[in-house]
Amino acid sequence: MTRTDPAADPVAVRADDTPPLTILRQGCAIPAHPLALDDDGRFDPRHQRALTRYYLDSGVRGLAVGVHSTEFAIREAGLLEPVLELAAETVAGWSRRSTVLIAGACGPTRQAVAEAERAARLGYHAVLLSPNGLDGVDERELLDRTRAVAEVLPVVGFYLQPSAGGRYLSPEFWTRTARIPEVLAIKVAPFDRYQTLDVARGVHQAGRAGDLALYTGNDSRARAHRQRRVTGTEIGDEEGYY
Repeated sequence: MTRTDPAADPVAVRADDTPPLTILRQGCAIPAHPLALDDDGRFDPRHQRALTRYYLDSGVRGLAVGVHSTEFAIREAGLLEPVLELAAETVAGWSRRSTVLIAGACGPTRQAVAEAERAARLGYHAVLLSPNGLDGVDERELLDRTRAVAEVLPVVGFYLQPSAGGRYLSPEFWTRTARIPEVLAIKVAPFDRYQTLDVARGVHQAGRAGDLALYTGNDSRARAHRQRRVTGTEIGDEEGYY
């Protein structure tokens, strides 16, 4: 089912062709897409597609795919490209307005650049660059990695909480990150008010307060809501999501 079908008109969403990177800079809701698995723990494309359609109909202007909520381990299972491709295809066939697509990228520089190149090929507009698993890499190397990825696609920086695989990053790191022109936004999720302020100060000191967007979110509350919606009766075949 696509938006051209008469039955596929769930909510009134106005058509809008605002450039995706403009949407990103202006600020909007960009949920981290979860991963749908069947009862045997295998990837479930049908329910994955339903989640994407649900998000689009709820009014979000962007999706982050292949990031922490979609699980870093999908790379080891060979699912990164199928998951990215399905989301991009679903957005293209379902959304009536422009949607910013952000792909997760992680690992050492070579891996992160390769993942950014894959995302660009699939039509993504930016990458969320995760520090996950790079505890032994110094901040200078992380900045070089950001610059290398930024040559492929615009970057969304990511301050990830240590309990989810992140690490402490100094205020100077965020100032230098913000000075990279292709860094268009930063997701601030250290769940520490002082580290959050480090990012805000870094952006200000870099002179980017007017054009670099800061994103955050209460993931635990959002997840609870999402589970109620998906496991209840509010999403089903009658709404066309499957």
